[in-house]
Amino acid sequence: MRAAPRLRALQRHLGSSEGRGMEPSSSPLTTHVLDTTSGLPAQGLCLCLSRLEDQGQHWTDLRKSYTNSDGRCPGLLPPGPMKAGTYKLSFDTEGYWKERGQESFYPYVEVVFSITNETHRFHVPLLLSPWSYTTYRGS
Repeated sequence: MRAAPRLRALQRHLGSSEGRGMEPSSSPLTTHVLDTTSGLPAQGLCLCLSRLEDQGQHWTDLRKSYTNSDGRCPGLLPPGPMKAGTYKLSFDTEGYWKERGQESFYPYVEVVFSITNETHRFHVPLLLSPWSYTTYRGS
């Protein structure tokens, strides 16, 4: 990809108000997925948010959604505090790469994390390529 289109995409991303800030009415959990092969947001990636229930016996799906044109998934949870516990974001990476005609190594990525402070807000970024991924607790 040429430098000019990538620069414009980054400028649009940085100038976007969508998903910025954590207003009191916003979701306590956000995610942002970037396709590192193109340097662009991963649009149309299917994901599912689940919570571990019954003392670790099974996962309960809370929300299934798709990333938007900015690689974000607004409104994963309703505004307000999160219930303490163990959560999982499952990303359908195989479907994402197949739609782009790209072979990949990981059919899905699962990011499991614990919430202990219900009043905090949480951001889970995912940097994605067909052969690797990186995640961390964002701010």
